[in-house]
This record gives sequence, structure tokens and C-alpha cells, in this order.
Amino acid sequence: MATICGYPLSIFFIIVNEFCERFSYYGMRTVLVLYFKYFLLWDEDFATTIYHTFVALCYLTPILGAIVADSWLGKFKTIVYLSIVYAIGQVVMAVSAISDITDTDKNGTPDNMTFHIALSMLGLILIALGTGGIKPCVSAFGGDQFQDHQEKQRSTFFSIFYLSINAGSLISTLTTPMLRAHKCGQTQQDCYPLAFGVPAALMVVALIVFIIGSPMYTKNPPEGNIMVKFGKCVGFAVKNRFRHRSSQYPKREHWMDWAEEKYDKLLIAQVKMVLKVLFLYIPLPMFWALFDQQGSRWTFQATTMNGNFGALTIQPDQMQTVNPILILILVPVMDSVVYPLISKCFNFTPLKRMTVGMFFAALAFVAAALVQIQIDKTLPDFPSSTQGQVKFINMVNSKLEIQADNHKINLGASEDYLTFNNKFFLFLGPKQNHSVTLDNGTRNTIAITEGSQGAEVFFCFQFNDITSKPEKGANAIRFLNGFGSFLNITVRDEVFNFTSNMSQYLNISQGNAKFIIKDNNGNVCDYTQELGFGSSYTLIIPPTFRFGDACSENITSVMDMEPNSFHMAWQIPQYFLMTSGEVVFSVTGLEFSYSQAPSNMKAVLQAGWLLTVAVGNIIVLIVAEAAKLPDQWAEYILFASLLVLVCIIFAIMGYFYTYIDPAKIEAQFAEMDPEKKEKMKNLEMPRKGSVEGHKEERRSSDSSCDDEETRQTKI
Repeated sequence: MATICGYPLSIFFIIVNEFCERFSYYGMRTVLVLYFKYFLLWDEDFATTIYHTFVALCYLTPILGAIVADSWLGKFKTIVYLSIVYAIGQVVMAVSAISDITDTDKNGTPDNMTFHIALSMLGLILIALGTGGIKPCVSAFGGDQFQDHQEKQRSTFFSIFYLSINAGSLISTLTTPMLRAHKCGQTQQDCYPLAFGVPAALMVVALIVFIIGSPMYTKNPPEGNIMVKFGKCVGFAVKNRFRHRSSQYPKREHWMDWAEEKYDKLLIAQVKMVLKVLFLYIPLPMFWALFDQQGSRWTFQATTMNGNFGALTIQPDQMQTVNPILILILVPVMDSVVYPLISKCFNFTPLKRMTVGMFFAALAFVAAALVQIQIDKTLPDFPSSTQGQVKFINMVNSKLEIQADNHKINLGASEDYLTFNNKFFLFLGPKQNHSVTLDNGTRNTIAITEGSQGAEVFFCFQFNDITSKPEKGANAIRFLNGFGSFLNITVRDEVFNFTSNMSQYLNISQGNAKFIIKDNNGNVCDYTQELGFGSSYTLIIPPTFRFGDACSENITSVMDMEPNSFHMAWQIPQYFLMTSGEVVFSVTGLEFSYSQAPSNMKAVLQAGWLLTVAVGNIIVLIVAEAAKLPDQWAEYILFASLLVLVCIIFAIMGYFYTYIDPAKIEAQFAEMDPEKKEKMKNLEMPRKGSVEGHKEERRSSDSSCDDEETRQTKI
């Protein structure tokens, strides 16, 4: 075996493979929910549902991957075959995001959305099969490369391995939102093909690198899957107990004892230990239900905030990078500072730590709710479904005294929106009145111009306004042309289309916008305006407009919707609380699980842990579809309340849990004669039993998997 500095050369291919694969997965997942909303045009609730369905599937398929690897193909072939499926899925996702394939009228929206949705769903299913299927294999395959005497090197490998996971996650979460924000295609839309294409290319690289290392790998043949054996043992015990449910059969101390007719007592004792930990897993999905909303609800929340950080402009999906950055900071701080200080005051057991982690996550959602309340205060007061709103714009070169039903207005350039029922009368003086009809739930602008007959004659023009915040933090800009002749207006190479005196809206990103106004005679006027995030303006070119050096002074900017004023930095506290909870809960949970698991059944607990993540995401999609709360902050409070309730239940369960030493129990079964095995099968240590030594045990276990949570345990 080729080595470098005492390390097998093969592990370098595995580490590079893992970095590329994690970059591919997190890069794709970072922009996924925005792709659902802004490309596939799904509403936030449905986008959240599909997002969490995908994440849940990613955590269900590892069970299938482990069974295939250990019972049939072996780890190497399983990784190769499922990586091919994975890469194909990423490529399909990239192709599904190319709107030009079906956009025959070149308006930026695909004409056959069903085609793009079908490709997207196919791609996501293939990705879930791939990433989930290789999850239980890659780190274990890396452990196979070391000999028994290379325990120190194996430990270092796992540290570097999980560091590569964090590095891939952090870099991809930073870069793919920037790729998405890049404009591409015939209509210069957000470049989702590039945002998905780069992760697809990285997955292809990961596959190629892994295959190149093939001649150097140690490839152990499949030895049978312990999860299958575990399932068969439990299934036989349940079936046997059901067959002997009559009172004529004597009861046994534990229901798993009904498997003694077929399975040896050591295996039954090991299954009991695992079931004891799996029982504690029952409340855990609620934590993941909150945790994984960082990539869905919290990202949507960021789209309604101000992302200007001075020299940097942060995209909404880039806020997710706060999590991996804080992980790299908090893991060593917790291990080196916080835990030692707390241990001097009281016994901070693993289950107590997990309870605290769940409480931190609940606090994170309370913080998210407080942020949402502040965001809601900055949002416009949109009309109800039974009302309409009107803004009046004065195109006359003097103030106007008008009356709209009971509202008397001394109209300058414009006034804020007024709310009416679907019909009202507009009085423009003693001789003129107009009946105005409004569609329910709409916002409207009425422009008042002076007729050629004189100052006593006015005309009204009614236009529909947008009734929601511009998407992705952009600014909705339109022009009202009162100049009396055709004008060509462009900004950042985009042209304003006029169907009447009012142009259609253009969504323009944050920053300094330079509008170039031209007439048919070649006259040019430049008008600049600084734009924030999520605003809407109507720029008025009055009848008195003239080209020249001071032409821009004649243009009036009317704000229809204020820019996002609540800063994105206010999300950092909720990310800090959630990441603190993740470090305390996830890292400790895995350490506790491995310390309480028999040496040959760590894979079963790993599968159980991943299953809690899947169930947590299923909870999100159920609540998102079933709760239908009118306010987003109320949904955050609902999730926080549910987690606090679950936290209390888990604390009670943890209080009555008694720690055991699986190695000691297994050793006693192995050493003692058959008559004494029965007496020792339920041996347990006192509650203060140590969990020392579990880190090294976990690092050497071939059953260990790499998921988003285990990646932190090695840093």
C-alpha cells in the first residue's frame, strides 16, 4: 500500500471526493428554495413543502445505501454507482433551470412550465438517492484504508474528513448565491443554470477523483448488514410475542426476550441497548423541524430585509453561511471553555446538554418571530380582499383641490394610498366628477392631467399597481410619461415597455441606477437614483419636461412602496442561537448515542439518527400545509412552543434514563458461562456512568456516516 508520511495515499482521493460532493450538495440546496419560488413560480408554502420533502428523502435513503453496501455491492461499488446517479441528478437540475429551452416568446418565463417541473423533480429524486445512498459509505470506506496499528492516523483522517465537509459547505454556500445573482440567458434572468451547473461539475469531479484512486483502495467484501439482522430480530420477537399472547404462556421480563427461541442472548441484549436509545430519539425530530428551516423560511425572511453591509451586499441565500462559520467557532469554544466551566458547577450530562440545545433552538425561533414582527411593521398596508386602494398623481402644474367620497385632498405631486370599497366618486371641481371602480384587493394609481380646453377640464387615467413586495429584494420601477411624445427609456441595458402613458414595471437590483431617456430627435437626458431593497417607485415625466442640462430636475420620483429598512444583520442572533443549539444538541447526541451503543450496532443508531432528521422535515411540511396561520411570526412561535413542549418531555425521559457501558456488558457475556449469561443480560451501570472513550470508538467504527450533523463532531 502506497503511503505518504504514514498515511495511505488512497485517503487523499477520498477527502477530495468528500469536499467536492459536499460542495455539490450544499451549493445546490442553498439556492433551491429560491429556485422554487422565482423560477418555478411556486408560493412560499408549497416551495417550503417540496424543499423539506427533498431534505427528508435525503435522510431516508441512507438506510437503503447501507443495506446495499453491506449486503450486496460493497462500499466501493455502492459509492461509484450511486455517485453516477447523483451526478446525473445534478446535471438534470441544471438543465431544468434553462428557461430558454421552452421560452419561445423570449419573455423570461418558460412557456412549458410542466417540462421544467418534471425535470426538477426527477433531478431531486436522483440527487436524494445519490447523496443519501453514499452517506453511510464514504467515511466508513475511508476508515477501511487503515490497518489496526494506525489508530492515530485514522483519528487524524476523520478530523480532516469532517473539516472537508465544513469547508465544502461554507465555500459553496458563499459562492452559489453569487452565481445565481449573475444574469444570463436571452432575457438576462437570475442564472440558476450556473448555480446548479457548478455543483453538478463538482460532483462529476468528485466521481472522477474517487475512481482514479481505485487501484490504491483497500476494498473489503460485503459482510452482511447489521440493520437487517437487527430488524429481523425485532420482527421475530414481536411476531413470537403475538403468537404467545394467551395468558397460559408465562410472561418474560422484556418483550425482546421472545426472540430467544431463534437468536442468541448476546444479540438480544445488544438489541435492547439500541432500543433503549432509539426510544429517546422519539422527541428529537422536532429539533430538526426547526433547524432545517434555515434553508427555507429564514431565507424567505431575508428577502424582505436590507442586505447592505457597506462594502458588501449580502444575498438572502448567503445568510446561511453564518451557520458553518459559527460552527467552526463554537465547537472548539464549547469543548475547551464552556463545558469545562459548567462541569465545575454541576454534572452536565449528555442528555442535559441535548435538552439545552433544544431550548436554544426554540429561542432562535422566538428571535425569528421578533424579527418578523419588525419586518411586518415596515411592510405596506395592502388592501383586503373586499377593498381597493388608490394613489392620486397630479400631472397639472399647480395644486388641485379634489374630493374622493369623504376624503378632501389638497393634491400636490402625489398623496399616499387611500382605501375605498370597490366604487367611489371623484370630484375634480364644481363641474367635474368621475365614478371610479376598483377591483377588490388591488392597488391603483390615478393620474390627473389638464385638458387642452383649459384649467377647468381634467382627464383621469387609472393604472394597476403591484400588491406585494418586489421579489428577491429588487426594486419595482416604472415611468409615467406626460411629455406628450414617445420616449425611449433604458436602465442597465433594460428597456421600459410602454403600453400607454405608464410603462410596465422593471425589477432593478439595489445600487445606483442610471436612467437614460431619449426622444426621436436624439435628445438625451440622464436621471440617476439610489435604490435600496424591495422598494417601488413611479418616476413622473411631466408635460413641462424639457431636454437640457437641468432635465433631470424636472423628473419627480414618487415612492409607492418603501424600501426594506430592517437590516439583515438582525438575523445573526437567531442564527447564533440555532447554531449554538446545533453544536450542543447534535454533537452531544451523536457522542451519547455511540457511547450507549454496542460496538456492532452503531450503524443502526446512525440510521435512527438520520431518520429523526427526515421525520423533522416531514413535520415542517405538515405544519406548513395544515397550520395556515395568517402571520409568519405566529408560525415561528408555534414551532418554538412545540419544541419547548417536546424539550420538557425529553428532559423527563432523560431524568429516568440510566447510563450503561455496552463494552462491559458484551465482555461479561463473552467471558461467562451460559448459565450466568442470563443473569448478566440486563446489567446496567449507575446513572453517573461515564461516557469516556466514545470519541475514539466512533472514529474507528466502520459504521459511521457523514451527514450534516456528524461533520461537526470532528472539528
